[in-house]
Amino acid sequence: MSLSCLAPAQPPASTLQLTSHDTANRTGSVVLTCDPAGGTHPKYAKACQVLDSVNGDFSRITGRHQMCTLIYAPVDVSATGTWRGKPVSFQTSYANRCEADRDSDDVFAF
Repeated sequence: MSLSCLAPAQPPASTLQLTSHDTANRTGSVVLTCDPAGGTHPKYAKACQVLDSVNGDFSRITGRHQMCTLIYAPVDVSATGTWRGKPVSFQTSYANRCEADRDSDDVFAF
């Protein structure tokens, strides 16, 4: 079989760079790809499922029910890239890491 008969690999439909930065000066950054799910995000399948349920609109993510401490240790997060061909640019702050994980339904849990 010659290589010319192989179909070219299709790039993922969505590719996002997710970052977080907290008051302890810890910075995290992962790549999330969806359709198919992958990348360096530790929970990429769940993160893609959450984003699929809101059509890639981070502001529409409904967090899960979980108690968090009232300790104020802000976490700034951002997402840039594309969701199904449309540009994405999102940033927000959470009161602490627990709230970031809970309110983003683990999209920013890395």
